[in-house]
Amino acid sequence: MVSSIRTRLMLSLLAALALVAGLVGAITYRNQLSGFEDMFDYQLRQMALSLRDQGEIPRDSAAALNDEDLDFVIQIWSIDGRGVYASRVHRNLPTRTVLGLAEATVDGERWRTFGVAARGRVIQVAQPVRIRQRLAADAALRSVLPLAVSAPLMAALLWWLIASSLKPLSRVASEVRARDVSTLQPLPADHLPDEVAPLVQSLNALLARLSEAMSGQRAFVADAAHELRSPLTALKLQAQLVRRAGDEAARAQAIESLVSGVDRAAHLVEQLLALARHEPGAPAEPLVPVVLADVLRRVLADAAPLAEAKGTTLSLHADDTLRVPGDAAALAVMVRNLVDNAVRYTPAGGQVGLSLQADGHGHALLRVDDSGPGIAPGERERVFDRFVRGNGAGEATGSGLGLAIAQSIARRHGGSLQLDRSPAGGLRVALRLTRCG
Repeated sequence: MVSSIRTRLMLSLLAALALVAGLVGAITYRNQLSGFEDMFDYQLRQMALSLRDQGEIPRDSAAALNDEDLDFVIQIWSIDGRGVYASRVHRNLPTRTVLGLAEATVDGERWRTFGVAARGRVIQVAQPVRIRQRLAADAALRSVLPLAVSAPLMAALLWWLIASSLKPLSRVASEVRARDVSTLQPLPADHLPDEVAPLVQSLNALLARLSEAMSGQRAFVADAAHELRSPLTALKLQAQLVRRAGDEAARAQAIESLVSGVDRAAHLVEQLLALARHEPGAPAEPLVPVVLADVLRRVLADAAPLAEAKGTTLSLHADDTLRVPGDAAALAVMVRNLVDNAVRYTPAGGQVGLSLQADGHGHALLRVDDSGPGIAPGERERVFDRFVRGNGAGEATGSGLGLAIAQSIARRHGGSLQLDRSPAGGLRVALRLTRCG
C-alpha cells in the first residue's frame, strides 16, 4: 500500500491522464477514419462526375490516369455493357457497376466504387478498400501522434506541480522535526495554502499547550524542591538535637519534634503527589455516576479524629439523591483537602459545616463553611496558586497546596471553586458540578 501522498497523487493523476488520453485518442482516431472515408468517397464522386461531362478522355489525361501509382481505376462502358475504356489493365477489376456509392469484391479484393450514367455511357471510378484504409489509418495516427507525444510531457509537468504544491507540507514537517522539549516555538504560519494553514494552527496550539505544561512542570519541580528543602533541613536539625540530647526528657522532646517534622514532610510529599496526579494533562480515570453524599460522609469520617482533637464540630446536610459524573477517588481527594483546610485553620472549639443540594439549574452545589479567620477578598484568587497560604493562616500548619489541588480536580470535573465569607464568620468554599440525568 502506497503511503506517500505525492506518489498516490502522481499515480492517480497519471492513471486519469492515461485514461483521458486513451479515450481522446480513440475518439479522435475513429473520427479521423470516418472523416477520411467521407473524403475519399467525395473524391470518387467528383472524379466520376467530372468525366461524365467529357465527350472522351484526352490522350494526355488517359496517360496520366494509367499511372500505376494512382490508386483510382476508371472504367467506362457503353449503355449495352460493352467496355469502352479502362484507365489501366487490372486482373480483378469490378466488371459491373452500381450507380452511386457501393462496394464490390472481386477475387477477394474489396473495392469502393462510384458509378454514374451520362450520354449513353456508364462511368465507374473504383478504389481498393485496403488502400483507403491504410491512407485513412496513417492520417488518423498522425493526428493522434501529438497527443501521444504530449502525454509524457504532461506527466512530467504534473510531477513538478505536485512537488511544488506539497512543498509547504515538507516545510512544515521540517519545522516540526526541529522542535524538541527545549524549543517549542510556534511554527511559521505565513504564506501557507488554505489546506495547510489549519494544520499549522492546530500544531501551534498543541505546541503552546506543551510549552505551558512543560513550564508548569518545571515550575512545579522548582517549587517542590524549594518547599522540600525547608522540612528536610528541619528534620536534619531535629535528628541532630536527638543525638545531642543530654537526658531522657530532652531526648523525648527532641524525638517528639522529629516525629512532628516527619509528619509535616510526609503530608507535604502526599500533597505534592496528589497535585501531580491531578495536574492538567495527567491521565484521568473515566467519569462515572457518583453519589456525592457518600463521598462527603467518608471524608468526614477520616477528618473526625483531627476535629475531635481540636474540639471542632463537624456537620453535614446532604441530598442523598444527587449524583455527579466523576472519579470518586479524585472527588474524595478534593473534598478531603477542603475539609482538612477548614479544620486546620478553624480555632479550637470552632465549627465546620458541609451542605450539598441542587441549585435548580442542573448543578449540584457543595458548600464548605468554617468559623476560622477566613481569607481577605484581595487574596482569594492568589491562594489557588501552589505553595501560597493566606495571611490568616496563623499557627496552622500546611503546605499551601490544598486549594490548588482542589481547584485542579474541580476543573477536571467541569466545575470551579469560589471563595466567599461564611455565615459562621470564616471562609466559604462553594463548588458547582453538573448533575447526572
